[in-house]
Amino acid sequence: MSKKVLIVGGGGRECAIAKKIHKQSPEVEIFIAPGNGGTEEFATNIPIKPTEIDGLVKFAKENKIDLTIVGPDDPLALGIVNIFRENSLKIFGPSKAAAEIEWSKAFAKGLMERAEVPTAKSEIFQEHKKALDYVRKHGAPIVVKASGLAAGKGAYVCETIKEAEAALHEIMKENVHGKAGEEVVVEDFLDGPEFSVHVLCDGKNFVVFPPAQDHKRIGENDSGPNTGGMGTIAPVPWVTEEMMQEITDKIIKPTLEQMVNEGRPFTGLLFPGIKWTKDGPKVLEYNARFGDPETQVFMRLLESNLLELLEACADGKLNKVFVEWKKEFAACIVLASGGYPNKYETEYLINGIDEAEKLNNVQVYHAGTKMTPEGVVTSGGRVLNVTATGSELSSALSLAYEAVEKVKFKNEYHRLDIGKSSLEKLEGAKTEIINK
Repeated sequence: MSKKVLIVGGGGRECAIAKKIHKQSPEVEIFIAPGNGGTEEFATNIPIKPTEIDGLVKFAKENKIDLTIVGPDDPLALGIVNIFRENSLKIFGPSKAAAEIEWSKAFAKGLMERAEVPTAKSEIFQEHKKALDYVRKHGAPIVVKASGLAAGKGAYVCETIKEAEAALHEIMKENVHGKAGEEVVVEDFLDGPEFSVHVLCDGKNFVVFPPAQDHKRIGENDSGPNTGGMGTIAPVPWVTEEMMQEITDKIIKPTLEQMVNEGRPFTGLLFPGIKWTKDGPKVLEYNARFGDPETQVFMRLLESNLLELLEACADGKLNKVFVEWKKEFAACIVLASGGYPNKYETEYLINGIDEAEKLNNVQVYHAGTKMTPEGVVTSGGRVLNVTATGSELSSALSLAYEAVEKVKFKNEYHRLDIGKSSLEKLEGAKTEIINK
């Protein structure tokens, strides 16, 4: 009998994971809860929300699911992994206690301190007035974060005191992030380039992915409010093996060891956001699941069998597998609904996806889409992820943008500068070499 896999989530990350499993292991039957307009092509969409844990357990039992893969953060914070394990169901992801490293930035900051992991100096507040007083005394630039889960939009990099005051008011008075903003972390601004590190963990063993770089702000040149991510590249060409080794030694190993010491070993995907400062790497925050849209570029570069890797994690046998990557670059451009991450309209017909995918080395992943009798329409803020690979970062980006031009829907918006800063760093490095 062929294996059955259940993927929890309905965004671009889950579409990319499902498509990779389908391509590498076509005999596997894939179910996605709830899925989107693109996943219907190669999997079965299940109308169960990621936070409906009881419904997911019932479905997994009745359909004899061999492995469940959790995409989003919310079900992890609700303890989906614990509940599945209690029901003798195999699942990929961290326990509720281990996932606290993401669902509580306050907890994560304490863990970093106990593990002596380098990070920004910070203070934690539950009262608006005390946070306000601290910000005014500290000065800007400064970073204000909702401690809980805020769909990637809870961090405010404030260049002035006025911006910090507005951020605190939005989080603690207007409650724009709900319960996630009942506690805030206020921390020093870290200067330097930012990138993502993904680490597969089975509680004892771990495997580090190539570095990726997300572009969080909505506007060109990293302007405007944070989003869930507007585009990614991988690997990051200016991040060296020596830098990755330093991150492994100073951040990954001590973090995972501390989690074990505190009785909450981490299984699944640990994803620290890194700032490379003049003092070396520092952690911005931890995530306890695959990044979105980082996953989309990783799925384009991974040579090893994804399902085997995730099963090895769930079984505590990650040391038995070897992870191999293509010697290429991948780029992902997010096509969003105009107005995102604030108010936007949906239900617009999408054209040109097939034309984009006719280009060699292009793959389009659906995110905020749904299937209707008229065709695929927009249903979310981030609508599609257009990805491309190439032997050079510049060629991967050029191809991705060529594909983007073929996709059309009303009020479509995308950034035009994904990967630009890394390309400029490369050009700068070449100039330095020439000057020598």
